[in-house]
Amino acid sequence: MENINWIALVVAALSTLVIGFLWYGPLFGKAWMKETGMTEEKAQQGSMPLRLGLSVVLAFIAVFFIYMTSVATGGEPGDPHGQEKFLTFGHGVVHGLLVSLFVVMPALVTNAMYEQKSFKYMLINVGYWVVSFAIMGGIVNAWT
Repeated sequence: MENINWIALVVAALSTLVIGFLWYGPLFGKAWMKETGMTEEKAQQGSMPLRLGLSVVLAFIAVFFIYMTSVATGGEPGDPHGQEKFLTFGHGVVHGLLVSLFVVMPALVTNAMYEQKSFKYMLINVGYWVVSFAIMGGIVNAWT
């Protein structure tokens, strides 16, 4: 763990803000607001710097997990992770997709079902995390 590229982890975590700005803005913002019952006025309430800061901290925790499963686990006999030929953007994307589809998606969809949210709501939120985890995985793998 002494060779961790902390800058890559921070950049990957910050990438979620850029993706979120696009995802919940011009791409799916109106649909998301409709599905959640959010209004422009309500969205402006509370501390946006606090929300953004905590979002980055939580994304950092997530990207650290992706890093540990895709880059730092190498070195064991038969485990190719961490070897240079596997330190590619594409390999990281695969790890990000796996984590998002097999960990994040079931948790988000389970909560949304009990909250009686729509399928569209689930697709918008799960889609954001699938894309975010894929990009974060790609960044930390390619920049190691």
